[in-house]
Amino acid sequence: MRAAEKVIITTAITGSVNVPSQSPHLPLSTAEVAKAALEAIEAGSAIVHLHARHPDGRPAFEPELFEEIIAPITAETDAVINITTGGASSMTMDQRLAAATRLRPELASMNMGSMNFVYSGIAGKVTEWRHDWEKPYVLNTYAHPFVNTFDKIEHTLRTLGEAGTRFEYECYDIGHLYSLAYFAEKGLAEPPLLIQGVFGVLGGIGADHANLEHMVRIADKLFGDDYAFSAFAGGRDQMQFGTHSAWLGGHVRVGLEDSLWLGKGRLALSNAEQVTKIRAVVEDLGKEVATPADAREMLALRGKPKEDNAS
Repeated sequence: MRAAEKVIITTAITGSVNVPSQSPHLPLSTAEVAKAALEAIEAGSAIVHLHARHPDGRPAFEPELFEEIIAPITAETDAVINITTGGASSMTMDQRLAAATRLRPELASMNMGSMNFVYSGIAGKVTEWRHDWEKPYVLNTYAHPFVNTFDKIEHTLRTLGEAGTRFEYECYDIGHLYSLAYFAEKGLAEPPLLIQGVFGVLGGIGADHANLEHMVRIADKLFGDDYAFSAFAGGRDQMQFGTHSAWLGGHVRVGLEDSLWLGKGRLALSNAEQVTKIRAVVEDLGKEVATPADAREMLALRGKPKEDNAS
């Protein structure tokens, strides 16, 4: 792993897993997501990872909605925009790629394998539903996999790669590292790689700190110094895994996509609250927080074009 001289904080603003009934603070409309992203950037996030939603919270794929989110961010900041290609497991691949294909971001997420991606347990924790779509949506994940076959991965790498987009390779299990090594050997995944270890999703690798260290060991074996590492865990383990990743020399990811909480029994009021908390941890470890310019240099991103088509 390339040990981080400066720690990149990525903030995943809203995602497609958590639903409005879980927290009144989850950003939903494009204006809310943009505002939350700007607050996170002000707090110290160099990268914002973006999904879009409809006003009632349903996951959205329409590029026009992403444009409404991105325009104020790029107008006011130089933060790195990371657009999802994961979308939601209920979407088709064309829908999942629509925004990134249109907007050609510097960075996009890339899920490295098909898997059971289960968050049906949300249904057992919500007592009052705000919208009719929410309960069937989360329960559906118990019966339907999240499909990321090799042909879909290759298509995404080629299609977006030709436009100069680089990738945040989301690895939910050790096998996903070997899948990434396969595409690296084919020349479709070019170093320096950004590996995002994802822990605590039911169907993927568990939120056990031994798993985090094992993932780094295997990544070191496969990629040497040709990769940067970041990690997060869903839910209550979010801050612990961010701390562990930074301590190992990696980067961190927080955000209401991954956890709605700031601490035990306390909902986060904003994404910025989580950024502020993890930033304090990083600085207490004696490490400096990376700026967007630092992140671009470390990850070999192309930088903002003079005329940003996302604006």
